Amino acid sequence: MNRNSLRSHFKFNKQERSGIFFLLLFIVVFQVLYFVGKSYTASEKGNSFVVDEEYQAKLDALKGESQNKDSIFLYPFNPNFISDYKGYTLGMSTKEIDRLHDFRAKDQYVNSAKEFQKVTLVSDSMLESLSPYFKFPAWTSEGKSQSKVGGKSAHLSNSQIFPIEGKRVSANNVTIKDLNKATAEDLKSINGIGDVLSRRIVKFRDLLGGFVVEKQLLHVYGLEQEVVSRILGRFKILESPSISKININQASPYDLAKLVYIKYALAIRIVAYREKNGRIKSFDELMEIEDFPKEKLDIIELYLQL
Repeated sequence: MNRNSLRSHFKFNKQERSGIFFLLLFIVVFQVLYFVGKSYTASEKGNSFVVDEEYQAKLDALKGESQNKDSIFLYPFNPNFISDYKGYTLGMSTKEIDRLHDFRAKDQYVNSAKEFQKVTLVSDSMLESLSPYFKFPAWTSEGKSQSKVGGKSAHLSNSQIFPIEGKRVSANNVTIKDLNKATAEDLKSINGIGDVLSRRIVKFRDLLGGFVVEKQLLHVYGLEQEVVSRILGRFKILESPSISKININQASPYDLAKLVYIKYALAIRIVAYREKNGRIKSFDELMEIEDFPKEKLDIIELYLQL
């Protein structure tokens, strides 16, 4: 290729130069319009979101309700009746809860926040967070809850704490009613007891033939220790029922199963144990029988005779 032919490729006449100029101008204008249009569209999208304040308020309210459901609201309570579940929700460890339950199993009570810590060994920080909600009976602060016997403290009996006057007992200006005569409607006056629990308490009492000891309330299904404490602040056993004791060495499985605490399958095992080992000489022997409710033996004994 000679120099003249190469020069001809880069040599344009006036008409060609005008065409090239307008082509370049068109490309530049198109690019400008493209970028301007793109930025305008993005701006439109950014400004198109408008907050619906009414709808947002509803969302915030629902969010608040959801958070409240997951929150734990503490109300004044007697720490002597902390259940496993309540102890867990309060943040207590399993060992701390067990220490309290072992202490209570000995029929002993804590009467101050310091005593609670001494028994459970909870940390100072936990005691500080829980103690404002502790609610002890008024007589504990008046020094009437214990008497000194041989240098050791001894808890007073129910009759000493609530002296009986005829069929009415008065403590802290509250008239105590007979637990064995209370109706379902009476029991519903206690905070935490509704239609179901009130009927369940009355039904259980009727099956027993009347409560013999107040701790039998703890055997009512679904009744928390804290609620039992509230009940006993208003109701006591003022008239004990008469009990026809069952002779455990003579009774048939059918007779034994009449007792609420003994199911028919257990009654059969008791009779089988008796026939194999001879006469039952001590109620402690019953603890050797499979599935016998050992924790209720002290109550079951009240309905049996050897």
